[in-house]
Amino acid sequence: MKYRYLGNSGLKVSELCYGAMTFTGDKHSNTASTGQQEANHLAAAALDLGINFFDTADVYANGTSEMMLGKALGQRRKDVVVATKVRFAMSSKPNDTGLSRHHIIESCEASLHRLNTDYIDLYQVHSYDPGTPLDEMLRALDDLVRTGKVRYIGCSNLTAWQTMKALAVSERLNLEKFITTQLYYSIGARDIEQELIPLCLDQKLGILCWSPLSGGFFTGKYRHGDDVPLGMRRSDPQASNMKYWPVDEDKGFEIVSLLEKIGTNYQKTIAQTALNWLLHKAAVSSVIIGARNLAQLKENAGATGWILQEEDIKLLDEISAQPLRYPMWHQKYSDER
Repeated sequence: MKYRYLGNSGLKVSELCYGAMTFTGDKHSNTASTGQQEANHLAAAALDLGINFFDTADVYANGTSEMMLGKALGQRRKDVVVATKVRFAMSSKPNDTGLSRHHIIESCEASLHRLNTDYIDLYQVHSYDPGTPLDEMLRALDDLVRTGKVRYIGCSNLTAWQTMKALAVSERLNLEKFITTQLYYSIGARDIEQELIPLCLDQKLGILCWSPLSGGFFTGKYRHGDDVPLGMRRSDPQASNMKYWPVDEDKGFEIVSLLEKIGTNYQKTIAQTALNWLLHKAAVSSVIIGARNLAQLKENAGATGWILQEEDIKLLDEISAQPLRYPMWHQKYSDER
């Protein structure tokens, strides 16, 4: 396992991060349901593979994921970097949602308790909250860092302008800055390359890639003309209605075929090749994997420790390229003149 700096910090994390969204116990989930005993085995196996980075959120199974992750890590908590998130409703109470000072502080205390830890390594705002002033949100996060309950802060699912505005407010008020942004990024979903990645490079933000296989699409389980396999995320009507893993499936099938062809030359699977491609992308600090069992975990871990050749990266870049949106296409045209 290789390690990278977590954004613009001195903290090193494994280039693969274990996502604990599936740690739901008996609660219903659109992504999978993992019980405590299996979660214990998976966390231990991830640690043995060199993974030292674990990601969760308070809203995952309404706190169950955090609780199960805390139990699974146990005495090895001190050896890992734990990330969690705040933003979404945890109850029907009017102030138990959003990014107000009230909700951030209350949620952080609750997450610390569920995770059975004294501190959170990376505390991330899960999405933008238009109802809360940025300075209120950032002052609350800064207070958590100053009191030692949080060590670093990050964001997730923000637009480029929202991210940049938050960074500017932090600088103006001399508050802690986001060091990472967690974004949907896969070989079939490259939207962030047009504005967010240039922002991350300029501001030295580390990218944490969520759903790097687009809900399992880039594993090879889905083939053109075949029925969608049962029991998979993309075959769950409720999950599909959520549109959580949008991907152009016609182009996606072409990408899968090329991933298979290229991966064969390295004796790697489609999923391993897709993940390795992401690890070559600019500003990526870590790629979040969501293994439902030990076999998936070991396969995903096989995405590291080898290098795609430049000509193969170019082929994959070309087949998965997305059309430039305005004003990016105009700027590219201007740069070339």
